[in-house]
Amino acid sequence: MPNTLTSGRAASLWRHRDFLLLWAGGSANDLGSAVSTLLIPLIAVNGLRATTLQVALLGLARRLPAVVVALPAGLVADRVPRRRLMVLCDVLSLAGVASIPLVAVSMSVPLWQLYLVTAFVGTVRGFFDIADQSLLPSLVTGDQLVDANGKLRVTETASDTAGPALGAVLAGALGAARAVAVDAASYAVSALTLLAIRTPDPTPVAAKGSGPRLRTAVAEGLQFVRKDRVLRAVTAATATANLGILAVVSLEVVYLVRQLHASPTQVGVVIGAGVLGGVIGSLLAKPVADRLGTPRAMWLPLVLCAPFALLMPLASPGWGLVLYSLGWAVFNGGGSVYQASQMAYRQAVVPPELLGRVNAAIRWIVWSTMPLGALLGGLLGTWIGLRPTLWAATAALACSGLWLLASPLRRMNSAPALDH
Repeated sequence: MPNTLTSGRAASLWRHRDFLLLWAGGSANDLGSAVSTLLIPLIAVNGLRATTLQVALLGLARRLPAVVVALPAGLVADRVPRRRLMVLCDVLSLAGVASIPLVAVSMSVPLWQLYLVTAFVGTVRGFFDIADQSLLPSLVTGDQLVDANGKLRVTETASDTAGPALGAVLAGALGAARAVAVDAASYAVSALTLLAIRTPDPTPVAAKGSGPRLRTAVAEGLQFVRKDRVLRAVTAATATANLGILAVVSLEVVYLVRQLHASPTQVGVVIGAGVLGGVIGSLLAKPVADRLGTPRAMWLPLVLCAPFALLMPLASPGWGLVLYSLGWAVFNGGGSVYQASQMAYRQAVVPPELLGRVNAAIRWIVWSTMPLGALLGGLLGTWIGLRPTLWAATAALACSGLWLLASPLRRMNSAPALDH
């Protein structure tokens, strides 16, 4: 089996054709999505004069559908060919996103369309992401999982760095609405690379319409997470971090533009520079896991780096914007090491026939706090002001690693399924 553990030095992923295809398609997809993450709020803020709450609701529209479909998406990912499901999701996402630049050719894109497209793509991506997380162990071996997740995380965070800056340049050259075409093209690249992978789709454990009843099958993933103390702690830590992250993201464009008087170019640079730490953390994920052991790499970087997020509310116009970027950078650096390590741990210890549902169960819980964070960011930003809300959001980020300190991870030196 592809995820069987091997001894000795893991084979280089740079010579793994199918992983490189998965990585290339995912990188294009990540870059396109990062561009739209800036462009769509810019359409609302600058083009439609949307309020703080209306902009925050875009974040809610993006995240809430994925929470609603997470549990059934896990069951689907366990019962149908995962790669085929991902290709279908790419095609549907392409169609949805492409509607924005198409409308922009002849008229202003209405706010309701931004909400509709954002919610539709969020729903489709809910299925894609669960299948994506569950496909990787069928392509690489167990001792390659940390390295593979680290590489995927590198390009994800690199896209978060380059995407806002690229989005700002494209918005200046083409207008924000028309520039969203870059995101649509990225879905086409992702679909083509998935189709080029030669490794056969793993045979689904149960054909559609067979196996346990829907409620029982879905509950198996939740029960697995509930019984595993490490996965429970990982779920709680990630849920807490996501609450704070979405509260920050929901108001950061408004905060930077209206309170710190940043230009669109400065917004892109500040946000991009802020997530640069995530790229560095992703590059260091495998060396850190090799040095500390996977369990320590899951908790120590997050505990040490998360409190730096408290620098973000201290930002001010001009050079004071550096504090915002620095806080994001250090938090994202520790978070990237944590994410790569915990994902590899999960993919190694969960039985393949349950992996889709366990991933879905964790996704359902940790993403449930995202719409709440986006909504709280908008509401609190309107009621008590942007800076006080940012203090509350970054406090949640600073505390996220405490869940891991209370788990068995602190007493574990290694994870045999990954470290041998």
